[in-house]
Amino acid sequence: MEQRGGTEHLTVQREGATLVLTLNRPEAKNALSLPMLVGLYDGWLEADEDDAIRSIVLTGAGGSFCAGMDLKALAGKGMEGEQYRDRMKADPDLHWKAMLRHHRPRKPVITAVEGHCVAGGTEILQGTDIRVAGESATFGLFEVKRGLFPIGGSTVRLQRQIPRTHALEMLLTGRPYSASEAQGIGLIGHVVPDGTALEKALAIAEQINACGPLAVEAVKASVYETAEMTETEGLAAELKRGWPVFDTADAKEGARAFAEKRAPVYRRA
Repeated sequence: MEQRGGTEHLTVQREGATLVLTLNRPEAKNALSLPMLVGLYDGWLEADEDDAIRSIVLTGAGGSFCAGMDLKALAGKGMEGEQYRDRMKADPDLHWKAMLRHHRPRKPVITAVEGHCVAGGTEILQGTDIRVAGESATFGLFEVKRGLFPIGGSTVRLQRQIPRTHALEMLLTGRPYSASEAQGIGLIGHVVPDGTALEKALAIAEQINACGPLAVEAVKASVYETAEMTETEGLAAELKRGWPVFDTADAKEGARAFAEKRAPVYRRA
C-alpha cells in the first residue's frame, strides 16, 4: 500500500481506489486520542474530496480495532497530542465528525475488525456501512459499567440497526459480545478467520470499486436519507436520486460494456 500522510495515531494508505485508514495506537488497544480523531476526520474529508477514491476501509493496528475513549485521559491524566488542540478549538464538533456521529462519508465505508471493538469502537462501527470481523473479535458498549453514557450515538443508532431487545441488552448490561454473537444479532455482516478481516474488507472494496461510482454514491445516499421516511416518501425520494443516474455517461458505458462483454471504464460523468 502507498503511504498517504495521517498522524502519529492514524495511518492513511491507498490500495488502488480504496483509502485505508488504520487506527494506530496499538499499545493502548487503539484507544481514542486527539491525533487519532484529527487523522480520522481528515481521512473522511480526503475521501469525500478525491474522486479517485471509491471506497474506504477502516481498521486497527496491532490486532485490535478500538478500545474506545482513553479513560486515563478522562480521569484527568491528560490526553496525547496537545499540538492538535487548535484544530479542536477551530471546530468543536471535530471529534463527533471523526467518530461518524456528525458526518457521513459519501463513499462506502467497510470496517475490518480484529480484537477489541468496544465502547467508542462499537460506536464508530455504527457509523460505517459494511462490517467484517475476525472470529476472536469482541464487541460491546461498556459505558454503563463505568457510570458513563454512550454518547457517540448508540442509544439512537443501535436500535435502528439491530432489534431493539438486543440493542437494549447491549446498552444496559455493558457485557462483551463475541463476533459470532454480534453477527447473529445483525451488528456485523461477516466473520472470518483471525488476521484476515482486512483482506476480506479490501476484497469487498474491490467489488464496490468495479461498479459505477456515481451509482454507488447515489445508492448509499438513498438508503440513508429514506431510512426514517414512510414508504411513499421514500419511494418518491428514491426516484429523485435514481433517475439522474440513468442520464449519465457512466450508465451508458455500463450498458455498452455489458453488450460488448468487457469490463466497463467509468469516468464519473
